[in-house]
Amino acid sequence: MAHPHAPDPTRQSLWHPLRVLQASMDADIARIYSDAQIDGLKPSFVLELLHLHACGPMTITELAESVNRTHSALSQKVAAMRTAGWVQTVTGEDARTKKVTLTDDARRVIGRLAAEWRATEAAIADLEAEIPYPLSRVVTDIEQALERKSFHDRIADKLAADPAWD
Repeated sequence: MAHPHAPDPTRQSLWHPLRVLQASMDADIARIYSDAQIDGLKPSFVLELLHLHACGPMTITELAESVNRTHSALSQKVAAMRTAGWVQTVTGEDARTKKVTLTDDARRVIGRLAAEWRATEAAIADLEAEIPYPLSRVVTDIEQALERKSFHDRIADKLAADPAWD
């Protein structure tokens, strides 16, 4: 059991505000769907739904690769989207494979989802124009720094210097 007066390391987090900000923005997007009476749609589904609309039915592996996610993560998301009624799985060309495809409900709203995506991207561009250092630039700069030294190696180096890790 932890000491009752041990300091809580979670009280300091440089990126927690970023996660809170993203969750707040996602909640605003969800409100847009709710206002438009598009029920049961999570903002996190839209990328895959738009991608399936643009590219046609795909296996989970193909879809995962196309959106740069792991098979495991995409498999869970597809299950959630299927439960919510946005996708279905159909038999592929060779009976051994299954393809993920949009449902009729998804096809009915896909044009609106594309419009929301464009509006969201435009709103983000407006936000980035208002701030001195756009988040998209921050992401690029962090990616370049991580090419020089991985996040794993950076954490491992800090842990090697921390006696509590031994």
